[in-house]
Amino acid sequence: MKDVAARAGVGLKTVSRVVGGEPGVTPDTERRVREAIDALGFRRNDSARVLRKGRTASVGLVLEDLADPFYGPLNRAVEEVARAHGALLIIGSSAENPDRERELALALCARRVDGLIVIPAGDDHRYLEPEIRAGVATVFVDRPAGRIEADVVLSDSFGGARDGVAHLIAGGHRRIGFIGDHAHIHTATERLRGYRAAMADAGLPVAGSWVSLGSTEPERVRAAARSLLTGPDPVTAVFAGNNRVTVTVVRVLAERTPPVALVGFDDFELADLLRPGVTVVAQDPATLGRVAADRLFHRLAGAALPPARTELPTRLIPRGSGEIAPPAV
Repeated sequence: MKDVAARAGVGLKTVSRVVGGEPGVTPDTERRVREAIDALGFRRNDSARVLRKGRTASVGLVLEDLADPFYGPLNRAVEEVARAHGALLIIGSSAENPDRERELALALCARRVDGLIVIPAGDDHRYLEPEIRAGVATVFVDRPAGRIEADVVLSDSFGGARDGVAHLIAGGHRRIGFIGDHAHIHTATERLRGYRAAMADAGLPVAGSWVSLGSTEPERVRAAARSLLTGPDPVTAVFAGNNRVTVTVVRVLAERTPPVALVGFDDFELADLLRPGVTVVAQDPATLGRVAADRLFHRLAGAALPPARTELPTRLIPRGSGEIAPPAV
């Protein structure tokens, strides 16, 4: 800054005002300072700015799986809000591993991020309590925090699953299978609860063999789907607990006749172009990300509010697969 000031013929404070976008500098003086900055290749020292202001203008986002298309719109929405507030977004993936989630979140805190948005992989977030007390604003998305009180923004997994299964029941199905994620994941248990509620509302039993929870890896899901569709009492419809499960089930059902009805939780690319199109319970990941980021920056602006739970509605999109009738008895 001294070199820039000397070249432009101004004081250090004037250079600071130009770099910081502050008022009180004439257009001609600003032009001279900008020309000196360009000529000397000056870059602002953000580390020094952090020491002065106590803020890094950066926030961290811990996702479950960067490869999951569900998180693309969510990530983009958070980034847009951060950019509007002049903040840099730093992203990492936990790979659905609670230990890796903790490692990433604490590493971001060690790098002095101002706030965190976390899609939790684990169910115990007491490790973040010291960071939150130290002033790191924290918002959870898609699933609530475990064993601490914190802001959370999520979709209505229970209601969405109940609506999707009720749609199959309204189409005449009585034997409906459920394939979902691991039982320790909040969204998986909420969607299973919605499935059971819809069946109970209709007075329908649920056989133990009709429910399969576990990894969303294709091999596991493929085996689960084939098991549901065979045996003495096969299901006539399947409710898939997330987009990764749905894609694998679509492949399994393509091999079978007569057709089997399918409703999936989460929309996915090209779902409307398949024949039949895939009926889904759609979330809005972009709105999830935007609402969570808005809440985060509201807290960073000094809002002293109790932790809040924000639940966004889902939407049933009939496209054909969920409207396939059960075979005539």
